[in-house]
Amino acid sequence: MDFTFTEDQQTFREAISRFLMTEAAPEMLREIWETDLGRSPDLRNKIAAQGLTALSVPEAYGGLGMDDVAWALMTQELGYYAIPDSLSDTAYVASAMIAGLAPDTATRKEWLSGIADGSLRIALGHPVNPLVADAAHADLLLLAQGDEVHVVPRSQVDVQPLSSLDASRRLARVSWQSSTSTLVADGPAGRHLWAQALNRGALSVAGQLLGLAQRMLDLSVDYAAQRKQFGKPIGSFQAVKHHLADVATQIEFAKPVLYRAAYALAHGEQHAAVWVSQARLACCEASWLAARHGIQVHGAMGYTWEVDLQMFMKRAWALDNAWGDRALHKRRVADHVLSGAAPLGPGHTFEE
Repeated sequence: MDFTFTEDQQTFREAISRFLMTEAAPEMLREIWETDLGRSPDLRNKIAAQGLTALSVPEAYGGLGMDDVAWALMTQELGYYAIPDSLSDTAYVASAMIAGLAPDTATRKEWLSGIADGSLRIALGHPVNPLVADAAHADLLLLAQGDEVHVVPRSQVDVQPLSSLDASRRLARVSWQSSTSTLVADGPAGRHLWAQALNRGALSVAGQLLGLAQRMLDLSVDYAAQRKQFGKPIGSFQAVKHHLADVATQIEFAKPVLYRAAYALAHGEQHAAVWVSQARLACCEASWLAARHGIQVHGAMGYTWEVDLQMFMKRAWALDNAWGDRALHKRRVADHVLSGAAPLGPGHTFEE
């Protein structure tokens, strides 16, 4: 088997990185954060023009029809550049849920087309998330009531904004009334859609955390090369080298776990949820280590508003409990490993 990314996949990631490097520089993000909206319609339109909102939408509805592996690359870039927009919730998680609805669902085609062209923003109220990201800015909200999936217009939802550690996140508590007009799936179909939404949401967060870890490492390396003590760059000191090497190692260990989870989801594997939880935990550990060591390398400067590190550090902390906390994901992995029927060992990573 060949597990390397194709040339097209590598080109896709590089193109996203070049685009976001220009359009989402830290100084631009700070300006967006300080607005009342906390979002940039101009940036959102540019993202849509690049086709990034259409990645998961089936080709029949104007999308690119790309799978979870593509999003494992995409979300790393969203994390690396700390994009202040819950893009993956709409373009990845919500689009997959809507595509999974019964074909005769009213306005299903309209919703998918709106996601693809960037004109429709959807917020997700999954049971594992007590607060809903970007609820105030959404056109529609996908909300749960038991196993039921409801698509609710923003006008029918009461939104109570709440603050976040990460200034770029726009979280809210929502109140709403269900009705037969908003119900789009229930029973086994609804349970399946919410289960898949949890897996894709957790995979999205894992990718963002890995991208954040890499950005914090890069910032720390740059600072260590420029900051001098005793006439030498602090990066020449062994203790600093060890901190940075530990983070780099953790990131490299987390990458294959993330890609294995994306592969499992893309191919509908039976135990995909376990792989996703493992990836979520591994990427979370990498981001926390990058934040902790990044602060140590920067010294007291790491906490200050003027230093870019704090932007990515706070995002990593804020995402720690998004789409399931550590306890949930550890429990899913433990239940599988301790079941007695789990095929363990490197020989069982992929089944031929």
